[in-house]
Formats: sequence, C-alpha cells, structure tokens
Amino acid sequence: MDVPTEPILFAKATSAICGPDDDIIIPRGSEKTDWEVELGVVIGREARDVAEDTAMEHVAGYCVINDVSERAFQLEHGGQWIKGKSADTFGPIGPWLVTRDEVPDPQNLAMWLEVDGHRYQDGSTRTMIFGVAHLVAYISRFMSLQPGDIISTGTPPGVGLGQSPQVFLKPGQTVRLGIEGLGHQTQRTRAA
Repeated sequence: MDVPTEPILFAKATSAICGPDDDIIIPRGSEKTDWEVELGVVIGREARDVAEDTAMEHVAGYCVINDVSERAFQLEHGGQWIKGKSADTFGPIGPWLVTRDEVPDPQNLAMWLEVDGHRYQDGSTRTMIFGVAHLVAYISRFMSLQPGDIISTGTPPGVGLGQSPQVFLKPGQTVRLGIEGLGHQTQRTRAA
C-alpha cells in the first residue's frame, strides 16, 4: 500500500479483545486471516484536541497487540476496514501494561512475529510512519480519547499480505510475537 499522508483510522470492536495467549479463531469464510505485531498505546488521561508537544502526558503506558486482520473482509468487500479487523479474538492484548516511565523511548523498541517458528516480522518502532505523540494528538482532534482506550500504532513489514506469494493463517498454527520490554504472546489458530 502507498504510505499515507495522514494516519488511517479504523475502529476495532471490543468483542475482538482477548488475552495474549488465547486462541485466534479463524472466522467462517475466511481465506486471508493475517497477523500484525503492533505497539499498543494505552491512554491514561482524557485527551481532547491536544497538542503534539503535550500528547505524551495523556499516555498511561504501552502493550503488545496482535492486530489480527482478515484481508478479504477488510479490503475486498467495500466499506470500512472494521469488518476485517473485528472478528472475535482478533485483538490479543498484553501480557502487561508497561507504564510510560518504564519505556524511555517508545520509538526505539524491537518487535517481531513468528508463525510456526518462521520469523515473518522483525522490525522496530523506529520505522513507524507516525510516532506515538503525533498519533495521540492527531486522533484527539477528531474524538476524545478516554482512559483505557488503546491505539494500535501500525506494523512493520512482514505481514502475510505482503509476502510473495501471500501467506495467511490456517487452523492448527502457532503465532508468537513480542516487543522489547513489553513481553510476548503465543496464540494457536483454530477454525470457528
């Protein structure tokens, strides 16, 4: 995809949220369930139209997110991306909330993801298109961010959609992912 000039915003249904080691349930009709290791930014104080230079004051901390996505539902069925982002179990979060003071530079964290032991993603938050402070300020222009809200910040190269040939999750696989200092997750995939 082309690099966007502004952050692309989409919602993920709260019913997608699950634990860091819960199974990923591949929905009925899915042929393109994909993975995305992402830095999660947890809001700690209401942010409403905040400036970028004060945006970090509204961040409670950080966590690991696997932004599981069904690419056909997301990109081939028209409308909003929420259809491809919100299936049950498509939002593993955790294992911890690491407070802001424990992460000196959220723009310098190694991150990785493996499927069945093969490393597909091996990147860093250094390569984020938009930094944490920018994202908080930008989103707060359009809606208030409330304590407990989580911003999933984007993924490094290596998703299944970007492979040649493309690779997608099937039942019976193991996904492992992590971010430096924030812990790791392990999920098994299974059919709905």
